[in-house]
Amino acid sequence: MSLRTILVATLAALLPSALGAQDAQPRTAAPLKHDLVVTATRIETPEKKVGSSLTVISGEELVRTGKTFVLDALESALGLSTVRTGGPGAASSVSVRGANSEHTLFLLDGVELNDPINPSRSYDVSHLPLSQVERVEILRGPQGLLYGSDALGGVVNIITRAGQGRPRLTLASSADTLRSLDVDVSLAGTGGKTEYSFALFHERTAGLSAASSAYPGNVEKDGYRNLSLAARCAYAPRPGASLTLTVRAVDARTELDNFGGPGGDDPNSVQDYGSVLVRGQYRSLARGGRWEQAVSVSWLGARRSNDNPTDEGHPDEWDEGLYKSGLFKLDWQNNFFLKPANTLTAGLELEQEKGRSDYVSESVYGPYESRFPTAGAGVAGIYVLDHWETGGRFFVTTGVRADLHSRAGGAVTFRVAPAYLVAATGTRLKATLGTGFKSPSLYQLFAPATSFGPVGNPLLRPERALGWDAGIEQSLASGRAVVALTWFENTFRDLVDFDYAAGYVNIGQARTRGLEASAEARPADGLRLAASYARLSALDTGTGAELLRRPRDKFSADAGVRLFGRIDLAGHALWVGRRLDRDFSAYPYPTVEMPPYLLLDAALTATLGPQIDVFFRVDNILDTRYETVWGYGAPGLTARLGFRLTL
Repeated sequence: MSLRTILVATLAALLPSALGAQDAQPRTAAPLKHDLVVTATRIETPEKKVGSSLTVISGEELVRTGKTFVLDALESALGLSTVRTGGPGAASSVSVRGANSEHTLFLLDGVELNDPINPSRSYDVSHLPLSQVERVEILRGPQGLLYGSDALGGVVNIITRAGQGRPRLTLASSADTLRSLDVDVSLAGTGGKTEYSFALFHERTAGLSAASSAYPGNVEKDGYRNLSLAARCAYAPRPGASLTLTVRAVDARTELDNFGGPGGDDPNSVQDYGSVLVRGQYRSLARGGRWEQAVSVSWLGARRSNDNPTDEGHPDEWDEGLYKSGLFKLDWQNNFFLKPANTLTAGLELEQEKGRSDYVSESVYGPYESRFPTAGAGVAGIYVLDHWETGGRFFVTTGVRADLHSRAGGAVTFRVAPAYLVAATGTRLKATLGTGFKSPSLYQLFAPATSFGPVGNPLLRPERALGWDAGIEQSLASGRAVVALTWFENTFRDLVDFDYAAGYVNIGQARTRGLEASAEARPADGLRLAASYARLSALDTGTGAELLRRPRDKFSADAGVRLFGRIDLAGHALWVGRRLDRDFSAYPYPTVEMPPYLLLDAALTATLGPQIDVFFRVDNILDTRYETVWGYGAPGLTARLGFRLTL
C-alpha cells in the first residue's frame, strides 16, 4: 500500500469522527477578535481602526500549520505570489499585488532586510526560519510615507516573540520524507526589570533536484542546511522607559544547479550565505505620557559566495562569486498623543548602505569577469502622519514624507487611509490613496561597463508608484464571521530596465489591478473556516504584455477543528491559476504558459500532556507536479513528524 493511499485513508477516517465530535460541542463560538497591529501606522493600533489592506498571520496559525520557514507561511497569503527556484534554501522572492519582487520591503521587527548588493535590491526570503516569530503582518499597496524606499508594492513585517512570564525552555524537533531534520531550542522569560528570548535553530535536508527532475538529465538532489541564532533582551530602568537589544544571525549553505529545465543539473555548485543583524532601541514616555519617542540604531551585514568548480559533466566550465553588503540605519520616531482621539507621529531616518562583488567564470566562450568595487549611498528621510478618529466610527491616517538620496535625488510621498465603521450593521468601509518610490540600487548606479557596453547609470531617477484601493468588510452572526471585498489599482512609472545599448535606464511602466475577497468564520466552538481569492491583471503598459510569474487567479481555503481540548486537525487547499514565464534553456528565451496547480495539505497536533505536543504534517497530498519558476523543481508528497517539549 502506497504512502498516498495510507494518508488519504487516514484523513477520510479522521474527518467524519472530528465532525461528529464537534457536533457534540455547544454550537456557539466567541466572536472573531480585532488584533493590535503596528505595521499600518508605525504604532500599535486596533485593526478595526486601520484603513489599509492588511493581513495578519498570527502565532497560533503558524504553530497549527507546522511550517518551518517564513516563505512557507507566505505562500497562501492574500495578494501575494511566491516563487522559488527549487527546494528548501533555493532563491525565493515575493510579489505583492503583481508588483516586482524588489518592490516588496521586508522588515524584521521594523528593521529593513532588503539586500543593498542584490542587483535590484530585493530580499531573498529563503533562509529566514519561523523560529521565535510571533506574527507576520502584510501591508498591501504603496507605503512610501511609512517606510521610504522599496515599498512600492507593499511591506512584509516579521515580528519576533518577546520573553514573558516565568522562564521557559522549549525543545522542538521534526523530520520529513525529504530526509530533513530540524531542531529548535529556545529559552524565554522575564526576571525583575528584564525580559529575554534566545533561540537556536538548525535544519539539514537532502532536498530535491533544483533543476526539475521532470526533465531529462536532472537526477541529483540539492541539499540545504541552515543554522540560525536569535536573541532579544529588554531592560526597563524606570517606568515608561526601556532598552532593547536584538541580534539575529544566519549561516546557510544551498546546493545549486546551473539552470532550470533539461540538463540543468550540476553536482558541485554551492552557495554559502551569512548575515548578522544587530539593533538597539531606546523607548521612553515624557510629558505625562503625551510624548513617546523611540530611537533605534541597526546594522545589517550580509555575505554571499558562489562556488561552481569543473566536474565530469562540465569539464570546461567553472565560476565563482563573492557578494558583500552592509546597511546602517538610524530611526528616531516621536508619537505625540495630542488627544485620546488624535495621535501625531513624526520622525527622522538616516541610512547608509555599501556593497561590493567579484565574479569570475570560464566556459567554451572564454574567460569572463565582473568586478564591482565598493560603492555606497546615503538616504535621509523625514515624515509626519496624523491618526485621528471621530465618534468611535470614523478613523483616518494621513501624512507626507520627504526623502533625499545622495545619488538619485529626492522623492516626496503621501498616503491617506480612512475607515468608517457602521456599528449597527457591523459594516466597515475603507479606502487608501498613496504613493511610493524606490531609489536605484548600488549595482544599477555604479556597475562598471563591460566589453558588451555600459551597465550602471549614475543618472537614474527613483522608480515611482501611485496606488489606491477601496473595500468593504461585513461582520455576520454576532461577530463570529466576517467577509471582505477590496478593489485595487497601482500604476508604476520610471521603472529601471536594462537596455543593451545604454545600460540601466528609467524606461519601464506597468499597471496592476484586481480584486481581493476573503471570508473567515468561527461557526462553533473549536471550529475554524477561512477562504480567500485574488484576481489580478498585471501588464507592462509600454508593450501591453502580461508580467511574468504573476498568477491571474489564486484561491486559498483553510478548515480546522479542535477536538477534546487536546487535538487540533487542520486542512489547507491552495489553487494557483495560469501564469507566464520564460524558458531560459532555449534561446531566444520563448514565453511559456505554466498550467494551474492545486496543493492540499493537512496538519494534526496532539497535546499529550501539559508540557509536550506532537505534530504530523502532510504537504502536497495529491503529489501534484508543479513549478513556480519554469524548469525548477518543487516538492511532491511530503510527510513530517515532530514534537515540542516545554519545560
